[in-house]
Amino acid sequence: MRNTFIDNLINHARKRENLVLIVGDLGYSVVEPFAEEFPDRFINVGVAEQNMTGIAAGLASEGYHVFTYSIANFPLFRCAEQLRNDVDYHNLPVTVVSVGGGLAYGNLGYSHHAIQDFSLVRSMPNMLIAAPGDPLEMEACVDYLINNAQPSYLRINKSGEPKIHDSIPALSHGGLEILQNGNNCSNLLLTTGAVLELAYDIWNTDENVKSNWAVGSIPIWGEKSREVIVDNLKDYKEIVTIEEHLLAGGFSSYLMELGLRINPFFLENDVCGAVGEQKYLLQQYGLNKNNILNFLKGI
Repeated sequence: MRNTFIDNLINHARKRENLVLIVGDLGYSVVEPFAEEFPDRFINVGVAEQNMTGIAAGLASEGYHVFTYSIANFPLFRCAEQLRNDVDYHNLPVTVVSVGGGLAYGNLGYSHHAIQDFSLVRSMPNMLIAAPGDPLEMEACVDYLINNAQPSYLRINKSGEPKIHDSIPALSHGGLEILQNGNNCSNLLLTTGAVLELAYDIWNTDENVKSNWAVGSIPIWGEKSREVIVDNLKDYKEIVTIEEHLLAGGFSSYLMELGLRINPFFLENDVCGAVGEQKYLLQQYGLNKNNILNFLKGI
């Protein structure tokens, strides 16, 4: 997803002179093509995320659409006050790009777990969340964010994600993307973000699940898409959600706040002190493939 992001950002920057990329001394081997082609629109502020966000807000107030880029929690939690006061409250076009959403950097420990990020971002009323599930959703998310400049948060997994969509989807705010078996199913296996791969793997494992469940993704959502999401989901008999986030403040709790009846699968709180590879941590702390599969088969 990282390479897809930077390639698409470069394509847009060739057409839009107001696009700026700011990094916090991270992103090497990924951001260099942008820096080389647009040196006047690339800034490395060093390990200074609060300053990075302040600079981004200042540039955005002068007509630029600024992308701040760092890993996991660093461009978000370290500068939450600046994001709230300088970006969100002023409704400025700054997109925070967090690479390694969820447990993608789980082997580096809890300082790199981005598993409470949805709860922070969606508490800011003007912020939009973009959580692509595969590289094609990634490309579509960048297109949407640039064509609809606003305070936003782009959560990227890391690298090596398979393409699950057949083509680049046309995304909308709160739009539901059905990837498999959407015509005749009243049951929905729903995700946001890179756990789309896990949902598709579960769906593809069992013929009974294939026959009775659709796989869906909502990559773009936030406080302003509540009514759209309710309308998109209200007719499903059963909805099971999978999210790489704690339950508190996450995607599942967001849907429950809307009055939707769902069966959520999420990361258990004990993962906060755990260290390990992403797939291992998912398996051990709430997103166990067999457990979710057995649950679907039992409905």
